[in-house]
Amino acid sequence: MLLPYFQKEHIEAGCDEAGRGCLAGPVFAAAVILPQNFSHPLLNDSKKLNERNRLELREMVEREAIAFAVASIDHEEIDQINILNASIKAMHLAIDKLSIRPGFLIIDGNRFKSYENLGHRCIVKGDSRYYSIAAASILAKTYRDEFMFSLASEYPQYDWINNKGYPTSRHRKAVIEKGMSPFHRKTFRISDPQLKLF
Repeated sequence: MLLPYFQKEHIEAGCDEAGRGCLAGPVFAAAVILPQNFSHPLLNDSKKLNERNRLELREMVEREAIAFAVASIDHEEIDQINILNASIKAMHLAIDKLSIRPGFLIIDGNRFKSYENLGHRCIVKGDSRYYSIAAASILAKTYRDEFMFSLASEYPQYDWINNKGYPTSRHRKAVIEKGMSPFHRKTFRISDPQLKLF
């Protein structure tokens, strides 16, 4: 059972990203403000759910959230500012787009740069501990997957319809043998054996 909030004094937004470990495509981030009494039996870290459940939960989040927003940083800017900075910038952009200004932020992971004058707390594995972060993970993941699906038919050699840009062995082999697409991140080491950890 996830927790509905980290603190009760301020309106709280949960933030998460998707696509940090990918070889191609943007990084997406989402920010979500849920009702304080929110609960849902299936909502959890998007990585623990199948695609059908993620899409069903996305509809529920967009229907029941007090406010939500999604933003992205493309592959070219990722190469310019690095993936950590791009992930944080995408979260900032998502927060910018919220129709209600939060008073406090909870962030999945252990790295973040302060947004304006808002307090925040980084929470490792926050997407499996707090509903609002889990909701943000669902939105970021499904919106990014849709983006990669939209490109997959143009670049079938990379198998994006299945890997969504993540470094599977088939994806890496295709890049090594056929070269990069216009959407690949040039600063990511395609043949790095460490990539098998993702």
